[in-house]
Amino acid sequence: MNILDRIKNEYPKLSKRQKLIANFLLDNYDKAAYMTAAVLAKTVGVSESTVVRFAYALDFDGYPKMQRDFQEVIKNKLTIVQRLEFMEGLSSQEIIDAAFKMDANNLKGTQAHLSPETLDAVVEKIVHARTVYLLGTRSSAPLAQFLHYYMSYILDNIKLITFGVGDLYSQGLYADERDVVIGISFPRYSSITVDGMRFFKAKGACVVAITDNEDAPPAQTADYTLITKSHMHSFVDSLVAPLSLINTLIILLGLSKKDELMMNFEQLESIWKAGGIYSTQEVDTQFEELEDL
Repeated sequence: MNILDRIKNEYPKLSKRQKLIANFLLDNYDKAAYMTAAVLAKTVGVSESTVVRFAYALDFDGYPKMQRDFQEVIKNKLTIVQRLEFMEGLSSQEIIDAAFKMDANNLKGTQAHLSPETLDAVVEKIVHARTVYLLGTRSSAPLAQFLHYYMSYILDNIKLITFGVGDLYSQGLYADERDVVIGISFPRYSSITVDGMRFFKAKGACVVAITDNEDAPPAQTADYTLITKSHMHSFVDSLVAPLSLINTLIILLGLSKKDELMMNFEQLESIWKAGGIYSTQEVDTQFEELEDL
């Protein structure tokens, strides 16, 4: 049972004051999940110790455990409007502190739970794949594009699934057990991405999910799951930790194909230099002198 079901199931056994908490949580789960025990107690009109006892009554090992379970359950239910309301009334400094703290916690959580063995297995699958399909929509689309950009320097068989030009199924029509698909999706999980991963799975391809937990819809389809935290308080999805994981995947892939990667970059550096692709310090200084005039 998720926490909402648990509250309903235990409701008849709760005390009068605990039922006040239960009623508030059931009616305001979107806001209550991010309240401290003290704030929740003040809002409901009970003591903080009553809130703590409520958590124990639901068989949680303290209020923080209950709060984390609440956040996990509801994060897939939050609308953009509800996320935006979390930031309402906060000062700029409070928003800065909250945003950076959340990203730092996401990075720490991702690093702590990331499996080197899973990463190595995924790299091995990618290296030996006939084609590697990358699938990411909505806010995950930039992550898929970033992954495609750098993987294309390493391998010549990377295909980014695009939308609006041709449907997903036509682009993966010839996929089979020789191929790998990497699906990237975070709450609220894109049904297009999940359906696409199922499509490739049915065709026999190896499916890799980059998502936020083992129970997420993308993970349920995957052969390999790379977990990265993406908790957010606002309407903006936190992509800092997912991008860090993707950077790590690219580095490991590059090291596994070091000779080919170095040869590719040596050729590209010559092309970039001849084409004046990148600005030099000398050119920058010339523009500064013109501005002074």
